[in-house]
Amino acid sequence: MAQNFIACDREQELLLPPSLSEWLPEDDLAWFVLDAVDELDLDAFYGAYRRDGWGAAAHDPQMMVALLVYAYAIGVRSARGIERRCREDIAFRVLTANQVPDHATIARFRARHEDAIAGLFGGVLELCARAGLVKVGVVAVDGTKVAAAATHHATRSYEQIAKEILEEAGEIDAREDELFGEARGDELPEGLRTSGDRRKVLREAKQALDAKRAAEAKKVPRGRAERLVECKARLEQDWALERKVVTEHAAWHARGIATDGSRRMAGARALIKPYPLTDSPAGKINVTDPDARNLKTTRGWVQGYNAQAVVTQEQIVVAAEISIESLDTANLRPMVETAAAELNAAGVEERPAVVLADAGYWKNEAIEALVGQGIQTLVAPDADKRKEPRPGRRGGLYDFTRRVLATDWGAELYLRRQGSVEPVFGQIKSNRGADRFLRRGRAAVRSEWRLLAATHNLLKLHRAQLAAN
Repeated sequence: MAQNFIACDREQELLLPPSLSEWLPEDDLAWFVLDAVDELDLDAFYGAYRRDGWGAAAHDPQMMVALLVYAYAIGVRSARGIERRCREDIAFRVLTANQVPDHATIARFRARHEDAIAGLFGGVLELCARAGLVKVGVVAVDGTKVAAAATHHATRSYEQIAKEILEEAGEIDAREDELFGEARGDELPEGLRTSGDRRKVLREAKQALDAKRAAEAKKVPRGRAERLVECKARLEQDWALERKVVTEHAAWHARGIATDGSRRMAGARALIKPYPLTDSPAGKINVTDPDARNLKTTRGWVQGYNAQAVVTQEQIVVAAEISIESLDTANLRPMVETAAAELNAAGVEERPAVVLADAGYWKNEAIEALVGQGIQTLVAPDADKRKEPRPGRRGGLYDFTRRVLATDWGAELYLRRQGSVEPVFGQIKSNRGADRFLRRGRAAVRSEWRLLAATHNLLKLHRAQLAAN
């Protein structure tokens, strides 16, 4: 008796056209993503295209958004990887209706619509709010260092950048001489022809400059020559700011006026150490991604960004932003206020009642400002390894917070921080492989981080609906 097997004839033509609805089960994530994208406001995407029908046909933005959202949700972020999945993966073929946008088209769409992609975060948060998943009685703020699409080996000093610019200009001259002989080409661009108060002013001035650069959100040039010129200009701008602040501080101090407005004693002025000013910019910058910084982590240093998030007890991200500061100190108040704005835009009237954060966020002024807004803020005054009070911090808010954390109620409340925000970072960075940004520049990285946070929320919403059914 012959063995009984199901026939496998690869030459058999399909008797009827295939139905995409039969390719995936009803509860598959791809169908959920399509339904969710249908609910999102995509006007910002469609507004970037001509309305008169002229020009080459483009892929429908709704399809491209669904493709990106699904790809990021399952940990596929490379444009080439997404293109390959569009050919090989059934779910991707369902999402694209059997179209295969090439990797260049996917990359251009992601770059062209980076602001609109960042805006998807708010739309997904609104979907979660409608489903009753957004409960903001207690939220946690935290940050995680994510590597940039650049290595620290690409960090250069001003002199190194100047040398590379001149070398590249020389190579261009040589190529043009070989190409044109004695013919004249375009002229080359011009060549490169108490200290505590002072440190605070310098730091604040630098943070203000970084904030201005972030608001202007310039794209990182693709060409290396253009990036070198941009990096040189930034170092010169930082150097000019430093000289201005130090000079103004020296003049202020010479007048003998103290921080509180009182007159200084003549002898006190002599205690301020002179601040050495260099003849040229002394800083360094990464020529692959000028916005990235060399940030300190528990495992060493990483060239990257400080990805910030505000997360609920149910692990829903209600705010996602990017910082270039290694320390989290300056991010507490901005992140909480950003979360309030995101919640309001998503139709959530409730404001965070309690905010939890680790010792890296300790800043008296920020904590007091949030408490003044009616938001109870519990920030650890010391790292876990410190059992004794920190010298110089005794009294006031510091001692009060230590007493709160010493109670059973305070300790139990603070432990909620670890169980809410840290698993979110683990899901994004480890489970979905997003431990390095793929795009360059603060604006592009912000768009990518917010898309990662939005897809995290979308996955939570999908699981909640599966559980309900």
